[in-house]
Amino acid sequence: MKVEYSYLLKQFEVRGKKMNVKYIDLPKGTKADIILNAIRDQLRVCLFTLGPEVKDLESRFTRLCNTEFAVGVNSGTDALFLSLKALNIGPRDEVVTAPNSFIATAASIANTGAKPVFVDVNEEYNIDPNLIESAITSNTKAIMPVHLTGNPADMPRIVDIAERHSLFVIEDAAQAAGASINGQAVGSFGIAGCFSLHPLKNLNVWGDGGVFVTNSKELFDKVILLRNHGLKNRDECEFFGYNSRLDTIQAIVANHLMDDLDWVTNERIENARTYDEAFSNLADYITIPPRRNNVRQVFHTYVIQAKERDKLSAYLAERGIETKVHYPIPIHLQKASEHLGYKEGGFPVCEAQCKSITSLPVHQHLTDDEISYVIDNIRTFYS
Repeated sequence: MKVEYSYLLKQFEVRGKKMNVKYIDLPKGTKADIILNAIRDQLRVCLFTLGPEVKDLESRFTRLCNTEFAVGVNSGTDALFLSLKALNIGPRDEVVTAPNSFIATAASIANTGAKPVFVDVNEEYNIDPNLIESAITSNTKAIMPVHLTGNPADMPRIVDIAERHSLFVIEDAAQAAGASINGQAVGSFGIAGCFSLHPLKNLNVWGDGGVFVTNSKELFDKVILLRNHGLKNRDECEFFGYNSRLDTIQAIVANHLMDDLDWVTNERIENARTYDEAFSNLADYITIPPRRNNVRQVFHTYVIQAKERDKLSAYLAERGIETKVHYPIPIHLQKASEHLGYKEGGFPVCEAQCKSITSLPVHQHLTDDEISYVIDNIRTFYS
């Protein structure tokens, strides 16, 4: 467990010292020797496509999310896309979502032929439930909340809205493996939950991968076919599907790294708490999103709003501290979204946040000294 920041500051001062603090440190978390040995074992049988390790991972995801079913697919984007296709969402349909996510959220909707309809976000960077109903039309078929930063959206309210309007809820949980509300895992609130196993995620593989979860047997059966060309068996095709299988080798990687998911999550939570405490008296310069007591946030990213964000980022970079912006241009202002007709000023909260947000290193391999170094440099910048 991380020690208190006040103690760290007494023990470590950055004056005259320079450290290199990576935003993420992938090599430290690969478990390379163990996983490579398991891959060598797979080379003896060569079940590269939908091997038993894929089923093992799917079973583990049902336990993680407390759902009946899980399906390993090629990516988190495909998990979203196949969910929509399985629900027969397509041309002339609309799906309500947030404009501040990674582009894949809206792309998964648009690539079915449906229209992404954006709703502004709240101070937690998640879709604002107060604004959802005003975006619902007779063409709306689903709501796709995004658990951005690993912080669950307000699912009880969103599900209530969806039920009153007879809409599907598809959770974009790409950044939120292990997150929960009142003990209920994200991915289990809607008709479908979609997770990414991208290398930068808290639970990752050595390339691309994703997992779809659901409690609907009908939806599960359809996604199982959709991910594998629509094949009922080797020789019979029920409908034209897609090639979106999770590779067996990637499932091997995920199974081994999933053993550490609780540790990874707890370390990130502790790192975030240290930051929260350290920045509590910098409210004039740094805005920390509110923390809900009933929520387990897994901190895929630790995002603050910072005054003079770009100058701060440059200052930290000069001192060896790597930061990111997730994301500097909202989806509705991307060139790809021009045909949707949105203009600057359409979602003022999202747009304001994009101009000031920055993501600090929060990964599980940070040392106490590295966290203190980040904090002390930020305090020095604003002093």
